[in-house]
Amino acid sequence: MSVVSLQLGQCGNQIGGELFNLLIEDATKLNPQFFSKSVDSKVNHEYDCEVVERFFTRDKTGNSLNARAVMIDMESKAISQTLSQAKKSGKWCYPEGQQFCQKRGSGNNWAHGFLEHGPKSWERVLDMVQKEVEKCDRFCGFLIFMSLAGGTGSGVGAYITGSLRDEFPHSFILNQVVWPYGTGEVIVQNYNAILTLSHLYRCSDGIVILENDKLQNICSRLMNLKHISFKDINEVISHKLASVLQPVKLFSQGRDAGFYKHATSVRNLLGDLIEQVCPHPEYKLMTLKNIPQMSEKSLAYSTYTWTGLLKHLRQMLIADASMEEGIDWEVKIPVPSNPDGEDYHQRPGELPRLKTRFNKSIANLLVLRGVDVHKSDLASFTDPRLNASWVPSGCATTIWCHPRPFNNYEKSATLLSNSQTPVAPLNFVVQKAWNMFTSRAYVHQYLKYGMAEDHFVDSFAATEQIIKSYSSL
Repeated sequence: MSVVSLQLGQCGNQIGGELFNLLIEDATKLNPQFFSKSVDSKVNHEYDCEVVERFFTRDKTGNSLNARAVMIDMESKAISQTLSQAKKSGKWCYPEGQQFCQKRGSGNNWAHGFLEHGPKSWERVLDMVQKEVEKCDRFCGFLIFMSLAGGTGSGVGAYITGSLRDEFPHSFILNQVVWPYGTGEVIVQNYNAILTLSHLYRCSDGIVILENDKLQNICSRLMNLKHISFKDINEVISHKLASVLQPVKLFSQGRDAGFYKHATSVRNLLGDLIEQVCPHPEYKLMTLKNIPQMSEKSLAYSTYTWTGLLKHLRQMLIADASMEEGIDWEVKIPVPSNPDGEDYHQRPGELPRLKTRFNKSIANLLVLRGVDVHKSDLASFTDPRLNASWVPSGCATTIWCHPRPFNNYEKSATLLSNSQTPVAPLNFVVQKAWNMFTSRAYVHQYLKYGMAEDHFVDSFAATEQIIKSYSSL
């Protein structure tokens, strides 16, 4: 089933461009050393066809691939650059006439984007969206790329998402949002983030959060980059997203290497993903953790086992670590006698340790890709103690897999988690935004576009409720 993407603002367009490029590169290139009985030319062909069906259309000649995407920005620079880079790849491009831009941006003002640019642009954007949807033989839903800091990505993005929900009430909508740096890119970014999240929560089926600070750490510590650019960060984002979005099958443990030939393919990607990871309307926030991730130079000299990868990924989940380096191994799941989440685990003769709390989940989607995937032992991810007490046992963790290595990694594992991870950044942003609001800092810049102060108050209340819901797990 096909997915139509919407790229909003500079951030959304750049991420979309990097993602489409990685999707097609991964589908068309495979290191010969990974060919085996379980990964042959037929498997590669099926993989390639599924990627094309899901994210691309072919032109009339059948030779050129066009991304199933609509590009939206209030300034033309980012769109022009993304279009140019896509054409240079020689493998794919964006469809003609599916770009909407104006000459004046939103000035990092959420109200400007939501109350002015959004309504003015919607009619033309809807025409473009309908054009892409009509190209789909089987339409799956919308994937929306946007940031929370600026005015177009956040303001126009929130408006477009709400309008899509009204126009396509039965279609799945998945938003991927980039969380702003804690030190601040934009002085009013905390306002924009609160306003955007509160609106997306009403109309989106799921929201995947990627934090700039954590992405920066991955670039510097895992990728060994000294001068980190937005392109570097966008490549990390694309790797994380593509590791989930590429073709997968339902996992069967303990079978032989040929199990994939009879395994059920996940066709309705967005629908199945949202059904499994966002089963409750009060919990829609998701985060991505993946392992391994490193520079190409390091990759050539690295080997991994499924046991080691899964052990580290599980600890990343419960210790709320964004990468395998620097994991806190002291954090443990509480024993059954401590249902309140307090964990002592004190050995004889050991000094008492501080009580620790682990990162609880609503649901997790584990995606495994690579050699001997059928041999991986996943018992540790089916532990009911990973999840909130009210989550039914046996349905909190879903496992997808594919025997084909992803992006030149012989083995890789990704965890899309609906857990307490977003609580800390949410608390930080709400506190910052509230301090500004109580002193009425920059409020007038929002009011001049017709926004009422009650709009702020309602957004604070909605975000506080999200924090309360996740904190009480």
